[in-house]
Amino acid sequence: MAHRPLIGVVPLWDDTLNSLWMLPGYFDGIIEAGGIPVMLPLTDDETTIEQLVSQCDGFLVTGGHDVDPERYGEAAGPKTVKLCKARDRMEERLIPSVIAADKPLLGICRGIQSLNVALGGTLWQDLPSQHPSDIEHHMNPPYDAFGHNVSLVPGTPLASLFAGQTEIAVNSYHHQAVREPAAGLEVMAVAPDGVIEALYRPASHFLWAVQWHPEFLYKVDPRSQAIFDAFVGSCR
Repeated sequence: MAHRPLIGVVPLWDDTLNSLWMLPGYFDGIIEAGGIPVMLPLTDDETTIEQLVSQCDGFLVTGGHDVDPERYGEAAGPKTVKLCKARDRMEERLIPSVIAADKPLLGICRGIQSLNVALGGTLWQDLPSQHPSDIEHHMNPPYDAFGHNVSLVPGTPLASLFAGQTEIAVNSYHHQAVREPAAGLEVMAVAPDGVIEALYRPASHFLWAVQWHPEFLYKVDPRSQAIFDAFVGSCR
């Protein structure tokens, strides 16, 4: 039997229930790609994180709460109100540890933002007030539909994955976004209004992050499942 990579998935947090939870699309996209997803504990304990990095073959950093602006040296503005400091502390330790071990990592929505901040980049705290445009970045449900197109940067891994395509349609559900990419990260896709939609780290075996939500689209959009396939394939 072929090896099925073990993928550690950063948990979501429910403020009302004071509970960890998970959207099934994250797990299902990984399973469809041949991986075994496991939800990680919400911890910033260094020993625990090092053991997790050692034992998992790859990591998925999920969507969720706003990234705390304190992480990139700013005070929280009036639109940055839904924070999960426990996740911020965890990802500040987890992401550099994964990179140091050169384990594959895929970031989705908050995941691209947290990755960028962990490596020294900054964010738009609120696109409607700080970077207004006609592009709707916070679409209404259902989320397994397309909201806008993104342009693929030639020569990047996403452009290679979707060979022959210069634009793809994506869904969109966020109000924060990458502002200044961290050193070592390169842009793979951009929205029509200039908002960065995908990043990668050329120095890593596999480190991709997208602003959209393939976990909602993978059943109806083969390109979304292809992202999971590329990620899990890199973990073997």
